[in-house]
Amino acid sequence: MTMLTDKQQAVAGSRGGLTRNRVLTLLFALCLLLLPALPTPEYWITLGNYIGLYSIVAIGLVLLTGVGGMTSFGQAAFVGLGAYGTAYLSTQVGLSPWLGLLAGLLVTMACAYVIGLITMRMSGHYLPLATIAWGLSLFFLFGNLDFLGKYDGLNGIPVLSLFGIELGSGRAMFYLIWAVVLLAVLAVQNLLNSRPGRAIRALKGGGVMAEAMGVNTAWMKVVIFVVAAMLACVSGFLYAHLQRAVNPTPFGLNYGIEYLFMAVVGGVGHVWGAVLGAGVLTILKDVLQGVLPKLLGANGNFEIIVFGVLLVLLLQHAREGIWPFLKKLFPAAPPVVAPEHAPALAVRPKPAAGELLLDVRAARKEFGGLVAVNDVSFQVRAGEIIGLIGPNGAGKSTTFNLVTGVLPVTRGEVRYRGEVISSLPSREIVKRGIGRTFQHVHLLPTMTVLENVAIGAHLRGDFRAQGGVSAAVLRLNRAEEEKLLFEAARQLERVGLADCMYMEAGSLALGQQRILEIARALCCDPALLLLDEPAAGLRYKEKQALAALLKKLKGEGMSVLLVEHDMDFVMNLTDRLVVMEFGTRIAEGVPEAVQKDPAVLEAYLGGVE
Repeated sequence: MTMLTDKQQAVAGSRGGLTRNRVLTLLFALCLLLLPALPTPEYWITLGNYIGLYSIVAIGLVLLTGVGGMTSFGQAAFVGLGAYGTAYLSTQVGLSPWLGLLAGLLVTMACAYVIGLITMRMSGHYLPLATIAWGLSLFFLFGNLDFLGKYDGLNGIPVLSLFGIELGSGRAMFYLIWAVVLLAVLAVQNLLNSRPGRAIRALKGGGVMAEAMGVNTAWMKVVIFVVAAMLACVSGFLYAHLQRAVNPTPFGLNYGIEYLFMAVVGGVGHVWGAVLGAGVLTILKDVLQGVLPKLLGANGNFEIIVFGVLLVLLLQHAREGIWPFLKKLFPAAPPVVAPEHAPALAVRPKPAAGELLLDVRAARKEFGGLVAVNDVSFQVRAGEIIGLIGPNGAGKSTTFNLVTGVLPVTRGEVRYRGEVISSLPSREIVKRGIGRTFQHVHLLPTMTVLENVAIGAHLRGDFRAQGGVSAAVLRLNRAEEEKLLFEAARQLERVGLADCMYMEAGSLALGQQRILEIARALCCDPALLLLDEPAAGLRYKEKQALAALLKKLKGEGMSVLLVEHDMDFVMNLTDRLVVMEFGTRIAEGVPEAVQKDPAVLEAYLGGVE
């Protein structure tokens, strides 16, 4: 009997999990298909329609808030754009509702693009405040324009017709609404499990790591803002033709808050959580509106009080929402699996041995009156391993950040292969062949090890030819995805983490996470590799394996610049050492000479008798 390796078992298990997920999805779709065909009460059908409409908006909020990390209270305004767009064009201009949908999407895309360019640059509490501001602006615009009927709105919206079938009843619309919900779930899942999707998921990690892997974070924020707005627009279009009339009331701030509440309750980081949250909140609201007035003996919006208490409890005890609890009942499968074989990605030509790669010339970094890096100069040539050492606070990591574009130089310059790169952003520097790891591990803990490493290949392959987000949504980039995932798996094999490929990155030990970062940096196909304390947290044998890997990379023509505090590790590995203290270079040379240098001994030991 043939024994399977851990990797083969993981792949087999993941495929089984994917099959289970598909079966559950098909069962859910079958239930939706049968519900209107059975003698289901009309009220339930109506409730199901509203759950579907809310789900579409909440799915966009999962993408924007749960995955991208940007809180928006203004999605109801985009629902209004979709509703008013089709209402006006079909009732006042006489256009087909489907042309009204197209026009509404174009208007929404344009508005979301402009608003996104302005507001997505904000962070902290400024971003939610900005979304409230433009949400209120659009709401009052709907209510004050004469051609939109002011606060009375527009009536007489025509019935939708699809393939010659008129969708004039709630039961008929039920099929269309839930077909759109399922397509939205599939589209967003396809997007998230792709190259641009991994870039979007990296946004929540703060952006520094994503930029260092080549992701244009500012642009990706605008992209997901536009996608979420378009989903809201589609929901508004369906709402208008379900109700056959529109007015500004359903597109105000209160509804924007409810949409966000639905996403949070269901599980703001999970696509199916949006559907769950919309269902739970809609049904709960309906039940409370019937029960609370009887209990309290008075009419009012008492359900809002219950929602507030519920949200506080949820944020205290289940910050990830309800969906993660349901997921435990069904073993989850890794969202992406590395193929057994795939065409190799193109590899950049390695520089000739001895070629000057990195030339740091009198680089200086000041933070106000503090000089963190004081006119430091050194060089790295092809095929060298250079150690950058010094006591804590010497400025080593700041120097790394100057080289990789995380921080701009105050004075001086950094050259790579003769080109000045000190004015370039991180994503442009990695494109030229400089990969890096971080002093404090920058991973996406809920993503698999494989997906984390694949982020490093963001700029590789036919990046422009694959159509970006639209190709990812339609899964037209499958061949390219296989190349990226195969490359990520190859780098994990290279560093000895192949058996952990489908584990969540956050479940690894610190030492393994550092090795994972090296694999991700190698996925960038660098000619120069910058490692910030790579041996921290590693056991003795793991350090030996890391040293062997770095020597192997050196033999393949790669250069390495590393910061490390383990002197035994550094002395036995590096070709030259650069020593810093208080931001200043105090020594440079071969390890044997540097460890005898009086200035170095003074810095590390406080002097020699």
